[in-house]
Amino acid sequence: MAAPTTLSDFHITPMQGDPIAMSQYLGKVLLIVNTASACGFTPQFAGLQALHQQYGPKGLVVLGFPCNQFGGQDPGSHDEIASFCQRNYGVDFAMMAKVDVNGPHASPLFEWLKTQAPGLLGSKAIKWNFTKFLVGRDGQVVKRYGPQQAPAGLAGDIEAALG
Repeated sequence: MAAPTTLSDFHITPMQGDPIAMSQYLGKVLLIVNTASACGFTPQFAGLQALHQQYGPKGLVVLGFPCNQFGGQDPGSHDEIASFCQRNYGVDFAMMAKVDVNGPHASPLFEWLKTQAPGLLGSKAIKWNFTKFLVGRDGQVVKRYGPQQAPAGLAGDIEAALG
């Protein structure tokens, strides 16, 4: 099997449901984020939800992937995480099953994202929760953003990607 070359080559699993093909998102702009419910950056859920509401009708899809690898900051079950995000931040964008983003059990999607858009000084590892990847309508990575980048600061790049 050939190495994945585009987003369409992957499958992801929603918190509730069976795996879905990423190819269903072709033609959309994606913001893929590793999230956590008990992190200093957790309030970014509000900003991600705002982007979802503002740009969703224009073709943006926000995908949250809970990750418990950084300080054990997302230990809850899928139901607990979904409930927390909805109750505290009104999240109604797609939340996926919990994943690892680094290490031997890292999600193949995140392995590919890190290769396509390395971090500072070419680092491939994700350093913390709320690292964000913007993916264009063609399924190719546009840009990677560190956890400290507030979602509102991505608006210009999202608008450019939406065309």
